[in-house]
Amino acid sequence: MLVLTRKPGEQLVIDNNITITICKSGPNRVTVGIDAPKEVPIRRGELVETRPKQSAGFPLQSCDSRVAAKPA
Repeated sequence: MLVLTRKPGEQLVIDNNITITICKSGPNRVTVGIDAPKEVPIRRGELVETRPKQSAGFPLQSCDSRVAAKPA
């Protein structure tokens, strides 16, 4: 998992055809805008019924555990 820090108004571009814009952020919530082709399914994580896959034999980690694992 790649963990990035963005400010409101900043964007992430994935594969030159998907743009994620950080619209606003608050203490416990971030609002994002997603511009993607119609054929790309976009779902909230809690609505996906399949279990996440592990890649390259490494266990999946949450964003919090990745940030906490960084040396100070």
